[in-house]
Amino acid sequence: MTTSERNLALLQDEAFVDDVTEFFAIRQLYNAAIKQVRTKLEILNDGFQVEHCHNPIHHIECRLKSPGSMLEKLRRKGYPIEMQSLREGILDIAGVRVVCNYLNDVNLVADLLLSQDDIRLLKKKDFISNPKPNGYRSLHLIVSVPIFLAGTTEHIPVEIQIRTIAMDYWASLEHHLKYKTENDVSDSLKCRLKHDVDLLSAIDADLQDIFFQMNA
Repeated sequence: MTTSERNLALLQDEAFVDDVTEFFAIRQLYNAAIKQVRTKLEILNDGFQVEHCHNPIHHIECRLKSPGSMLEKLRRKGYPIEMQSLREGILDIAGVRVVCNYLNDVNLVADLLLSQDDIRLLKKKDFISNPKPNGYRSLHLIVSVPIFLAGTTEHIPVEIQIRTIAMDYWASLEHHLKYKTENDVSDSLKCRLKHDVDLLSAIDADLQDIFFQMNA
C-alpha cells in the first residue's frame, strides 16, 4: 500500500471528512503556501547576496503534516475531528525551516520576510532570547500568506522556524535521541545535552564575532 493509499484509508476509517476530495484540496492550499514562502525566502537570499555579498540562508527545509499527524494533534488538543477544527485549530500544518549561517542572520531573515506587504504575522516565539529549559533555541513564526485562486483568495497559516546551523544540528540530534529510545532520558544525560547546546551557543556567538571582524 502506498503512502497516499494509507492516508486515504486513515481518513475514511476516522470518518474525518465526508468528502475526502475536499480534504486533499484544502491540503493542497497548505502545500501552495509552503511553496510561496520558500520562493520568497530564496528571492530574499539571492537579493541579499547581490547587494551585500552574503547569503544569510544556508538551506531551507519544508514539510506538510501527514493526515495521521493532523488527527493526532486534533485529539491531543481535544478538538472535534472535523475540517473546521483542522483549519482553525492547527496552525502548523504547513512548515518551513530556515537554517542560517550566523546568529544575526536569524533576525535578519525574519525582518526581511515580515516586511513584505502580503505577509501577516500571527504569532512569534523567540526561543533564542529565551531558550527552552532543555536548551532548545530557535525563532518560531506563524505567518499568514495569501493563496490566489480562481475568484477568491485564501489566507493560509505557515509555521516558520529560523535557526543557525549549530542550533539545527543540536535540535535534530536531540529529537532523534529522545524519540528513538523507549526509556526516559536520565537526568545526567539531560545535563550533558544541555551542556552541549550551551557550548554550541557560545560557538555561534564566537563565529558571529569572527564574521564581523573579517568583514569590518
